[in-house]
Amino acid sequence: MPASYAHVLRLPHARTTFAAALLGRLSYGIVPLSLMLAVTRTSGSYTVAGAVMALFSATSVFLSPARAALIDRHGPRRALVPMTAAYAGLLGLLTAAVWRPGAAPPLVVGAVAAAAGACTPPLGPAMRAVWGRIAPDPDLLRRAYSLDAVAEELLFVTGPLLVGLLVALAPPAVGIAAGAVLITAGAAGFVVSPVVRSVRPERAGAKEHEGGRGRVLRAVRRPVLAALGVGLALGAVDLLVVAFAEGHGSGGGGAAWPLAALSAGSAVGGLLNGAVSWRTSAGVRLPLLTAGLGLAVLLAGLATGLGTLTAVMAAAGFFVAPALTTAYLLADAAAPADARVRAGAWVNTVVNAGSTAGTAGAGVLAGLLPTGWCLAATGAATLLVAGTVARGVTRRGDAPRPVGDGVPVAKTS
Repeated sequence: MPASYAHVLRLPHARTTFAAALLGRLSYGIVPLSLMLAVTRTSGSYTVAGAVMALFSATSVFLSPARAALIDRHGPRRALVPMTAAYAGLLGLLTAAVWRPGAAPPLVVGAVAAAAGACTPPLGPAMRAVWGRIAPDPDLLRRAYSLDAVAEELLFVTGPLLVGLLVALAPPAVGIAAGAVLITAGAAGFVVSPVVRSVRPERAGAKEHEGGRGRVLRAVRRPVLAALGVGLALGAVDLLVVAFAEGHGSGGGGAAWPLAALSAGSAVGGLLNGAVSWRTSAGVRLPLLTAGLGLAVLLAGLATGLGTLTAVMAAAGFFVAPALTTAYLLADAAAPADARVRAGAWVNTVVNAGSTAGTAGAGVLAGLLPTGWCLAATGAATLLVAGTVARGVTRRGDAPRPVGDGVPVAKTS
């Protein structure tokens, strides 16, 4: 009988470890919007709020591989505990700094926000790395990754909704404090899990330091490139859907439907991707999934109304979670034994960086071309990335590395 999601959750320590990681990761869905609203309210300036958010996001995203390297090198318990303590403490300072107007100068708020972003614990890459210990069977591991991807997507939908409820009852700064509580509770539950406590950092020899970052990136270049394509598409679509809705007389609020369809399609696609027993290797599927996303976005350029665009966005979303899940699986399989957390962090970092670049590029294009042409150009760019990934595909080494076959010691956190 084929494995199912129920099988994954029945594995020893799976539910408690996963639930703790999700609890902590919910903080990532709550803190950014809470911070934006709080700074906007206390400073009265969107410029200040945008600058603070840029500092927080930049240090959080671009230093993620460095934080993951600490976990690979020292193990999850030794690295994650002080990292979480620093992050939660800095969120507490941020809460005080934006509690009321004039509580702290904008430069101080920006500095604290940048420091908090730099300390963000990489619970996502850590959890994906530890799934290999919990689910050593390749089929179970693929389902575990799919479940993780869908749950993470739902967290980033649920987080802003919770912030909406909070700000109706209390100042937005309360959301920042809530994020500190969530990350502390989640990380604590994660590190005390028996499967996480069993992880020990691998003592690598001299080669550990040769090539460092380049060594890891060379090993995971295909999944990282595919993740870049997915991020570019998602970032551009977020902005272009809003422009499309406004251009068709629906106002910015009309964009909610296509964007919700994109998320729903991603969730459905992710669950189906994990449920199917694929005959083709992950390395072959990755460029096909990336190309599917690109083709759907390209076809979105032909949409004539909001209803059509919503349907096409649902189809585009169908490829998002499967593509990212497959990229994470390939990165985990290809990574050196002492760099599994780092490999996942690079995929995550590149998705976010690509999304930022995609939004910026779409903003430039939208000022020059009709929205339909902008969507078509975005889809074409994603297809180009998929073609580049496909050129490097080989079937050797595509299967996820099972536990016991060179499992890294610094496996998670």
